[in-house]
Amino acid sequence: MTSRRHLLALAALGLLPAAAIAQQRDRLVVAGWSKPITEVTPLLVDEEKGFYRSQGVALEYVPGAGGGDAIRNILSGQADVAFTDPGSLFAALDKGEKLRAIYDIYPQNVFNVVSLKKSGIRGPADLKGKRIGVYSLASGTRQNLQLLLHQVGLTESDVTIVVTGLLNFAPLLQGQVDATAATDTGLLVGRRRGLGEVEVIEVGQFLNVSSDLFVVREETLRARKDVLRRFVRAYRDAAAWMLAQPQEAATVAARRAIDGSDPALNLEVIRLRNAASVSDLTKRQGLGAMDVASLQRAADVYRQLGLVKQRLDMAQVVATDLLPGH
Repeated sequence: MTSRRHLLALAALGLLPAAAIAQQRDRLVVAGWSKPITEVTPLLVDEEKGFYRSQGVALEYVPGAGGGDAIRNILSGQADVAFTDPGSLFAALDKGEKLRAIYDIYPQNVFNVVSLKKSGIRGPADLKGKRIGVYSLASGTRQNLQLLLHQVGLTESDVTIVVTGLLNFAPLLQGQVDATAATDTGLLVGRRRGLGEVEVIEVGQFLNVSSDLFVVREETLRARKDVLRRFVRAYRDAAAWMLAQPQEAATVAARRAIDGSDPALNLEVIRLRNAASVSDLTKRQGLGAMDVASLQRAADVYRQLGLVKQRLDMAQVVATDLLPGH
């Protein structure tokens, strides 16, 4: 029987019919925290760039509303890989779920809390007693808000949480909330839509932990390690392409992302995501390299907050052997 490696070699040389290539690809489903938006362009470009196809992976994307949704989709078997935030990972681990983190998508913390200048909110302590918007109760915006409050001795009980959805600056402008938790790209879009002068508290200034990771069930890692390794290689190639060719990526996003109708805005979003994908560690070890110590610090803070009950040993959760070079 012809091996998959041999088939992929033939495909790379153009010696295998397209139908045969398609038949041999392994289906792999990624559960996202969002709909297929510009921010996740590296997962949307296979038709044009073939990063996953060249690795024998037939990639599919399942949308979600927050990192918790992405975790639930892999736990229910609806997907193989979750595009999720550390907080959602910690919460699932605390419940006894057997999960592994295989790739650090954004090692930089991209979350913030935004308020209008007139609100008088200048720092985390000023949030006490205020109404604060979050994307959803299962989102990284809520969890990073909790991290921020913790830095000044506050908890969620000291504020009022309001679920506002992804485009959550309208409630801020309309006075329905005093501040809103968002991401750097969310703030970018808000400013493009006339948000005006605002005060921005960056969570990364207080705890610069990864914003998003690729996470799988231990069972999936054991059973599909080869496919996952090829997926990670393809994603890394796609992310490197987006770093090197942001203008081309913005053009592709205009065709593939549901929010990509404005190529100029796409380019700004892509530049922000490119910046978030690089750290001192990735400069030494390559894109996707995971900072176990940073994740451990974050997990310990979640325990201090009471968001998780168990001490989580992130060295046992992080799996680095899928990354190129390992």
